[in-house]
Amino acid sequence: MPESGNISGARYDNILGTVGNTPVIRINKLGPPGINLFVKSEAFNPMSSVKDRLALGIIEHAEKTGALKPGQTVVEATSGNTGIGLAMVCAQKGYPLVVTMAESFSVERRKLMRFLGAKVVLTPAAEKGTGMLNKAIELAEKHGWFLTRQFENEANADMHYRTTGQEILAAFPDGELDYWVTGYGTGGTLKGVAKALNEKSPGTQIIVCEPDNSALLGSGKRQLRHDNGSPSVSHEAFRPHLMQGWTPDFVSKLTEDALKEEYVDQVVPIEGQEAVRLSRALAQQEGIFVGISAGATFSGALQVAAKAPEGTTILCMLPDIGERYLSTPLFEGISEEMTEEEMGISKSTPGYRFDKPSAAPPAAAEEVKPEPEAVSFMEEAIADTEQPVVMFALEWCEFCWSVRKLFDRLGIPYRSVDLDSVAYQKDNKGSKLRVALKARTGLATIPQVFVGGKHVGGCTESFDAFNNGELQKLLKASNVAFDESQQFNAYSLLPKWLQPR
Repeated sequence: MPESGNISGARYDNILGTVGNTPVIRINKLGPPGINLFVKSEAFNPMSSVKDRLALGIIEHAEKTGALKPGQTVVEATSGNTGIGLAMVCAQKGYPLVVTMAESFSVERRKLMRFLGAKVVLTPAAEKGTGMLNKAIELAEKHGWFLTRQFENEANADMHYRTTGQEILAAFPDGELDYWVTGYGTGGTLKGVAKALNEKSPGTQIIVCEPDNSALLGSGKRQLRHDNGSPSVSHEAFRPHLMQGWTPDFVSKLTEDALKEEYVDQVVPIEGQEAVRLSRALAQQEGIFVGISAGATFSGALQVAAKAPEGTTILCMLPDIGERYLSTPLFEGISEEMTEEEMGISKSTPGYRFDKPSAAPPAAAEEVKPEPEAVSFMEEAIADTEQPVVMFALEWCEFCWSVRKLFDRLGIPYRSVDLDSVAYQKDNKGSKLRVALKARTGLATIPQVFVGGKHVGGCTESFDAFNNGELQKLLKASNVAFDESQQFNAYSLLPKWLQPR
C-alpha cells in the first residue's frame, strides 16, 4: 500500500496526459465483513469524472480519422460531465465547443463548462435527454459542426477498453475480481470495460445498476432508433430520477450493444434516496467525496455484497465528484450557517463570536496629510470626461466585486483604480491615493465611486443610488450608456454573508 504523501514525480506535456490511471480504493467501514469491496474513483481524472476519458478518446479518434478538422466547432448533448470533459480537451486542443443541456441539470455544471470556454445552450426540461440530443443534431447539421455522438460512438467504448478495462485487469490480476458493478449513461464504460473483462477475466460477473423508478433495461421494452443508432423517441419506461447523467430517457446504442453481446449478468434497480444516503456515507465514513450516481452504484455493490460468500472481491465504479451536485438534493439539509452544535462549539471559548461585541477599535492614528501628486492624480481620474464612471477599489475586496457586478449587469463602462494592484505599488502610490480619497470624501472605506465628477459613495451608497434611481440619473446626465431595462435589488449582488440579515 502506498505511503501517505507518496510523490510520483511524473511530468506531462499537457493536462490531457493526466486522464485515466485512477485509483482502486478499498472500502473499510461500509462493506460487510469478509467481503473485499473496492471502488474505482473516477474523480481523480483532471475534470473529476469518468467522462474525461470519453472526451479525450472521441476527439483524438476524430482527429486521427479526419472527421474533425482544425478549428472546427465541436457540439454535444450532455448532462454536464461529458461537456466538462470536452471543454477541457477542446480548450487544450483549440476547438470551439457548444454543448446542449436540459435546464434541469445542476447549475454548477453550466458554470464549469462556461468557465472552460464552452458555450452552453439550454433546452426545456420537459424535452428531457432526447430534446437536448436533438438540439445538438440540429446545430451540427445547420452549422457544419462536429457532433461527437457519445451515445453511439465506438471511440467512446474503445477508450474504456484500452484504459479503464486494462487498469482494472492490472489491479486484479489472475481472475481475482468476482464482480464489477457499474451504472450506464452513454454505455461507453459498460461496453468497453465489459469487453476487456470478458476477454481476460471471463469469470467476473458484470452488474449494471439503474434507477428503480426508471428501469429502462429492467422493463424489457425495446428502444426505438434512427438508422444511425441515435434514439428516435424517449423510452416508454423512463421517469425522472435523482441520478444525473446515469440513465437518460433512452437506452444508448453502446448500452444495447453490451446487452446483445451478453456481457451483462444482472441488472440491479437502485432507490434514489438510498443513492443520496450512500453518497453522504462514502464522504463521512470513508472520506470519498462523490456524486449521487456514485452513491447509486455503491448501493448496487452493497446489494451484491450482502448475498456474496466470504472472500468475494467486488469493484464498484464511482463516476464523479460531489461538487457537481451542490444545488441538488444531495446537499439538502447541509447548512451554510452554523448549526446549534457548531454555535455551541463557538460559545465554548470567549472570543471571536457573533453573539459578542467586537473588541474596541484601536486609538485613531494621527491624521496624515495627502500628497499633492496623489491629489492631482485622483482629481484627474474623477474629472476624466472620457471615462466618467470611476471606482477606486481593491482587487480582493468583496464589496468592490459586488459593485463590479452591478456595473457589468448594467453594461456600464467604467475605470477601476485598484489601489492594491501591482500598478499602484511603486512608491506606495495606492496608499497615498487612499489618503487623498479620505481627505476628499471624509471616508476611509473602499470602494468609492464617482460618476461625472460627482461622488456617489461606497458599495451600499451605490446600491441605494441604483435602487432609488439616482445612479441612473447621474449616468444619463454624464451621457453614459447603460441597460435601462434592468430592474432588481442591487443588494442581491452581495455575497450571501454580506447581505443584510
